[in-house]
Amino acid sequence: MPLELISPDEAPASASSGLRHNILSPLEVLSQSISAIAPTTSPALTVPLIFAEAGNGTWLSYLLAATAMLLMALSISYFARTSASPGSLYKFATDSLPPWGGAAAGWALLLAYVATGSSVVGGFINYTGVLLRDLSPSAASHLPAAAGPLLAIAVTTAATLLAYRDVQTSTRLMLWIEAASVSMILVVLAILVVRHGPHVDTAQLKLQNVTLSQVRLGVVLSIFSFVGFESATTLGHEARNPLRTIPRALIQSAVLSGLFFLLGSYVETFSFRQLNQNLATSDAPFHALAPLAHVPIFAPLIDIGAFVSMFACTLACITAAARVLLKMAHDGLAHPHLGRAHAKNETPHIAVLVTGAAVLVPAAVLSARGVSGMDIYGYMGSLAVYGFLTIYFLVAAALPVFLRRRDQLTAAATVLAVVSAGAMVVAMAGTLYPVPDKPYDWLPYIYLAYLLAGLVWFAIVQARQRRATA
Repeated sequence: MPLELISPDEAPASASSGLRHNILSPLEVLSQSISAIAPTTSPALTVPLIFAEAGNGTWLSYLLAATAMLLMALSISYFARTSASPGSLYKFATDSLPPWGGAAAGWALLLAYVATGSSVVGGFINYTGVLLRDLSPSAASHLPAAAGPLLAIAVTTAATLLAYRDVQTSTRLMLWIEAASVSMILVVLAILVVRHGPHVDTAQLKLQNVTLSQVRLGVVLSIFSFVGFESATTLGHEARNPLRTIPRALIQSAVLSGLFFLLGSYVETFSFRQLNQNLATSDAPFHALAPLAHVPIFAPLIDIGAFVSMFACTLACITAAARVLLKMAHDGLAHPHLGRAHAKNETPHIAVLVTGAAVLVPAAVLSARGVSGMDIYGYMGSLAVYGFLTIYFLVAAALPVFLRRRDQLTAAATVLAVVSAGAMVVAMAGTLYPVPDKPYDWLPYIYLAYLLAGLVWFAIVQARQRRATA
C-alpha cells in the first residue's frame, strides 16, 4: 500500500487518532510542558554552561531568551485556540505552509524532541555519577566503562514503558517530580537572596567584562533551557477543553520557567563569586550553594531531584515525539503502522517504541565510545536547538497566512509573527557564527543532512501519490 499525503481538512477532527479523549486536566497538560522543559536541569546543568560563555551577562542572556520564547508562546497560542491535534506544531505548519514547509516542520520537530530526550539521558548519566560521589567518592571514580550505556538503556526503557502504558499516569508522575525538585531549588535560592541582602549585584547589572557577542552566545544556550514548552500541544486529543487549556499551558510554562531561570542564573552568579569558585566548571553547583544557604542536606536532595527530573524529561520527550510521529504517519510521511493506537491503553504504542529507541541509540553509542554524560547533554542539546529553531520559525512564518484565511489578521499579530520569526533567525545565526569549537562545528551539517533526507523522502511520497492518482 503506497503512502499517501492527507490534507488536514480531510482528516477527521478527533476520532482518527485512536487516543484517549478528554482525560487530562489543565494541571496535567501544564505538567507535560514543564517536564519537557525540565526546569530543574537548568540551574543544575545549563547555567554553568551559559556562564562559561556570558559571565556576568548570564541573566541578560536568559532575559532575552525568555522574551523570545514568550513571543513564540503567544504566536503558537493563536493556532492552539482554534486547533487541537497530536501533531502539535507540525500540524499548525502544515495547515498554512506549502507542503514542503509542512514536511520540514514535521521532521524538524521530531528530531528536536528525540535529540532533547537523548540529551537528558546524558544528563541522567552525569547525575548518576554525582549521586555516587555523594555516597562514596571512590565508588564514583571506579564506575565500569559499561555503566553509561547500561544507564542509558535503563532510563529510556523505563520511560518508554511508562509512555506506552498510560499518558495520564505519565503526566501526573512528571508533575510531582518537577514540583518537588523545583521547590527545593527555590528554597536554596530564596535563602541566598535573603543572605545577600536587598542591594543589587552591580557586577551583573553593569555587565562587567561582558561583550555583546558573549551575551548572544549565551542566548543560544539559554533557549535550550526553554525548548519543550510547546509540547503541551501534542496532547490536543487527550486534554480536557484543549482549545483553552493548551494555550494557557504554553504561556504559563514560558513565563514561570523564565522567572525561575532568571532567578537561578542571577543568584548562582553572585553566590559563586562570594565563594571564590568558578561557576563555569561546576558540574553540581548546589553542592556549593546549599551549604552556603545553611541547608547542606538539600545538596544531595537536589541532586536526586535533578536525577529524577532527567527521567521525567526523557518521558516527556518520548510522549511528545510519539504523537508527532503518529500524526506524520497519518499524513503519509511515516509508515502507516506508526499511526496506530493501542486498543486498550489508547496510546501511540508503536510510535512510542520507535521514538524510545531513537532517544536511546545516540546516548548509548556516545557513552560506549567514552563520551561523558555532560558532553552528551551538550552535543545532543545543541542538535535539538536546530530543530526547535526551525519549527519555531516555520510556525511564526505560518501565522499571518493562518489568520488571513480566517479574516482575523491584525497589525498586532503581523508584528508578533515578524518579530518572533526574526528572533529565531538571529538565534540560528548565533549557533553558526562565530564557528563553534569541535565537535559542535559538525552539528549544523548533521542537522542539514537529516533535514534534506526528510525532504527527499517527502518528494518520494509525493511522486508515489501522483502515480497512484494518475
